[in-house]
Amino acid sequence: MGACCTTHIKYQGRHHAEDDLAKKDGKGHQQDLTTPGHNGAIVRLQGSSSFISMYTRKGKKGINQDAMTVWENFMGEKKSFFCGVFDGHGPLGHKVSRHVRDTLPFKLSSIIKTSQPNGCTENDAAASAGQSYGKNDSNGVNKDRFSSWEARLIRAFKESDEELNSGLSFNSYNSGSTAVTIVKQDEHLIISNLGDSRAILCTRGNKNRLIPIQLTVDLKPRLPDEAERIEKCGGRVFAMDEEPHVLRVWAPDQDSPGLAMTRAFGDFCLKDYGLSSIPEVSYRRLTNNDEFVVLATDGVWDVLTNKEVITIVASVKKQSAAAKVLVYYAVQAWKSRYPGSQVDDCAVICLFLKEQPLVSKSLYDQDHDHDYDMSKCGGSQLDFADSNICRDKKAEEGETVINCDFTMDKSIEQRD
Repeated sequence: MGACCTTHIKYQGRHHAEDDLAKKDGKGHQQDLTTPGHNGAIVRLQGSSSFISMYTRKGKKGINQDAMTVWENFMGEKKSFFCGVFDGHGPLGHKVSRHVRDTLPFKLSSIIKTSQPNGCTENDAAASAGQSYGKNDSNGVNKDRFSSWEARLIRAFKESDEELNSGLSFNSYNSGSTAVTIVKQDEHLIISNLGDSRAILCTRGNKNRLIPIQLTVDLKPRLPDEAERIEKCGGRVFAMDEEPHVLRVWAPDQDSPGLAMTRAFGDFCLKDYGLSSIPEVSYRRLTNNDEFVVLATDGVWDVLTNKEVITIVASVKKQSAAAKVLVYYAVQAWKSRYPGSQVDDCAVICLFLKEQPLVSKSLYDQDHDHDYDMSKCGGSQLDFADSNICRDKKAEEGETVINCDFTMDKSIEQRD
């Protein structure tokens, strides 16, 4: 995932193609779709808002098994968000991902509601007691707040998984779903991860350059601790001869199902053999340097690096089009890099942390001002996927070339 590509994305001139994209009402267009949620939240399944851009596109493998949701005003708090993307797999993976999409945030909201005194929000409860959540450690992590969120999220994940095995109208024995979610409250960001979908943060470093910080680890069998847990429980981890670089999880007595991840909802054929539905939960305190968060399924990360993703999102003039533009880039990268394979489903949520446009200059402007050098952008310790990224370079006049698997001119972003 996230390997360095070798051909090019081209941004030609100062024209932003997403302007025309917004006028298009053809294939792939997704209208806003919102419904009331628990405790005053607004549930969004597609579309955009002041802080959100989200888009999903079916690949070439059949029904779209990716799902996504955003709960705005989560827990009734203004500008609080729950965001999640879910990547289903197996015969009924689309049913699993959609079920989790609908139940997980509701369960989390209900768990939080019942744990709060007199129905107060967490911030209200702390204020009424005349105290905060306590001091932060040297890394800015508020341990009291994090511990509370971690316990609630693990419980919500566990209950959602148990519900999949409790007589629903579909069977999750050989089907499952990943999940990557974030909860944003003020400057607090709580991240949960189950499987190999991913969340990254775009922040600004020295000289105002954009830096990707990977917020999650892809929970796959190649990780020693994950493989050890599977094997201790009697499961097997090995790669097939035709895919020697892809480790998979197998039942002890048969060569199935061959999961490429070690944690997931559903997949009860492997739950006795080390497959886990317990998410990895982490916390990050946001700063004024942070610009946006991107959550996406592996249909994006398999062909685009973290740096390429933030560069694409940051180059979009209209934030509402960011997710769709990113999905389009990923689809074209699939076609170029793997011409004989089937394009995977893609789902993307972009959560912008500021109301104003995140970049005051386009990539074209930055390039001509000599103020944008993607090759020197550093990442977090987790950002190993980008270690081999190639340097960006100048090509023809008015054109910035970024390493990737396809070429896009100034108008192609509108196509779908």
